[in-house]
Amino acid sequence: MIKRKSVQAVFAISFYLVASYFQISLVYIILFGSVLGIIFGKVFCRWMCPIGYVMELMMKFSKSDEKSSLYQYHKLGCPIAWISGYLNKMSFFKIKIDHDKCIDCGKCDDTCYITNFNKDSSLFKEGKIDPAASYKCSRCMDCITVCPVDALSFTNK
Repeated sequence: MIKRKSVQAVFAISFYLVASYFQISLVYIILFGSVLGIIFGKVFCRWMCPIGYVMELMMKFSKSDEKSSLYQYHKLGCPIAWISGYLNKMSFFKIKIDHDKCIDCGKCDDTCYITNFNKDSSLFKEGKIDPAASYKCSRCMDCITVCPVDALSFTNK
């Protein structure tokens, strides 16, 4: 599987260059992010956003233990993050768990930056808040990648 950071780098740099070269209005960029939000949820932030890419590069070299909180900080002023995050609950594609396959290992929760923030959240424990439906979930797919039994998937079912 291609690493997310490589895909993010290609998309972010390409997106920035295209938007700069063609002088695309911020309104169209917000509309693009919103359409992606309707289809995939909040994927723009972690897969395409040039600012998100720069933030992740900065955090790679950060000595802070609160890396996930720093990553969320720059999204406070981003309308694409607000809109697409709100659309996480309604998007066509969602992160789903197959409870029949799940072995309750907890690797998904250990990897998820939302469950590390909020202990009332869990991807696999019943009765907890689903972090994948949260407006904070950027669909980084780290939870899916670490699942040893492929119980998590990004699907439209």
